[in-house]
Amino acid sequence: MSYQVLARKWRPRDFGSLVGQDHVVRALRHALEQKRLHHAYLFTGTRGVGKTTLARILAKCLNCETGITPQPCGKCSACTEIDGGRFVDLLEVDAATNTKVEDMRQLLETSQYSPTRGRFKVYVIDEVHQLSGHAFNSMLKTLEEPPEHMKFILATTDPQKIPVTVLSRCLQFNLKQMPPAAIVTHLEKLLAAESIPTEKEALPLIARAAAGSMRDALSLLDQAIAHGGGKVAAQPVADMLGAVDQTHLLRLLECVAEGDAAGAAAVADEMQARSLSFDAALRDLAALLLRMALARTIPDALDHDLPERGRIAAVAAKIDPESLQLYYQIALQGRQDLPLAPDEHGGFLMTVLRMLAFRPEGARQELPLPQAGEKVSSQKKAPAAQASDWPQLVEQLAVTGAARELARNSELRGREKNVFDLVVPKAKAFLADRGHQEKLKAALDQHLGTSVTLKVSVGETAGTSAAAIAASDREAKRAAAARSVQGDGFVQDLVNMFDAKVVDSTLRPKDE
Repeated sequence: MSYQVLARKWRPRDFGSLVGQDHVVRALRHALEQKRLHHAYLFTGTRGVGKTTLARILAKCLNCETGITPQPCGKCSACTEIDGGRFVDLLEVDAATNTKVEDMRQLLETSQYSPTRGRFKVYVIDEVHQLSGHAFNSMLKTLEEPPEHMKFILATTDPQKIPVTVLSRCLQFNLKQMPPAAIVTHLEKLLAAESIPTEKEALPLIARAAAGSMRDALSLLDQAIAHGGGKVAAQPVADMLGAVDQTHLLRLLECVAEGDAAGAAAVADEMQARSLSFDAALRDLAALLLRMALARTIPDALDHDLPERGRIAAVAAKIDPESLQLYYQIALQGRQDLPLAPDEHGGFLMTVLRMLAFRPEGARQELPLPQAGEKVSSQKKAPAAQASDWPQLVEQLAVTGAARELARNSELRGREKNVFDLVVPKAKAFLADRGHQEKLKAALDQHLGTSVTLKVSVGETAGTSAAAIAASDREAKRAAAARSVQGDGFVQDLVNMFDAKVVDSTLRPKDE
């Protein structure tokens, strides 16, 4: 006996076995019970959510020999022939390959004839949006004045391309993507019925990779069974999907929070060694940052049965909310830039380094609260900002996240009384966001004890920003470390003995 793939074997045969589309099933059941039948139905939704399956179930409901019913018997000749794809009065057409007006005219010519076996002649037109304009016009006449024995069931993934004249003559139902939890529950029932050993941790990986498509989930499950040698195991499924273990990403964010560039690069190298998908890694990283932002602001929003819930909260506590927002944007942008990178590993690593480059340096300095009887005006004694001492002022400001990076990467072009004129380099133009400017202004107001005006422009800089000075200092220390190593007698002996080479880029001063 030939093997039948799970997607076909477990294809729903009635409304009761259709998963995740209760809102559509409820409406169709009521219409069938009350015999309020429309001549044209339009099912919309992404691939694999059950559009064609629902069309076949509806065809059985209309043609079951027990009568028009929301619960076809599944045993009569009409039901069994529809299930087997050989019912003469059910015509399934793929509009992707029959786009021309001649194809539609030829199809509609047969609609004038009465059904051969069934109660209704049912036309199922899949991907109907791919019909040409003339083909739609040809269909329109039949939709306006359909024969009583004829029913249209149209299916599409892109309803925006269907003319409004056609849409207005159809009952439209939008099928939803399957939530991961519903996919996991369905797969568990299926695997239990098939008596296939399963590791519970494997099914969420399949559900996430299916992206809302039950058909894709069943196809991936078939593939997982083959990879696992007859069982569904978590590690083979992860290897098959190139799925990224959450522990990799949590370790990565711990390194980012601690400023450990070498540790973050090592995690990226491990992911490359396992041939993991870096596109999926950036997608999952953004999802993880979302969970961390929730953990910081709405802890109860995290699922209590989430395996990594405690560790997610612990890592989130190390990163301030503004940085989480910034890292989320960097992850999204990194995924968008990934196809343009020299290679996926390099693109992913550059995204991580970007997070490290814009992480807040130093603890947030809080101003002491005024004591009883002290006037707030005493805070006005803070030093005036000149172009030369702007970096020192920046380090005193109570500001974090992207607003702090705006302050650190900007240079003071000039100041007149309480008007600060800043310039940021073109490479950091995104830091000039209005929201970041407002937070920096609030920090200056608080520190100086008076309201200031902040002007930020993008242009050429002279390398006198706090960030540029810090980078120059680091480079000087690294150069000194390289000179020290190169001049060391023991190192020179090793180089001569083994024909070795000192890689300067790997050297770090002791304080790093």
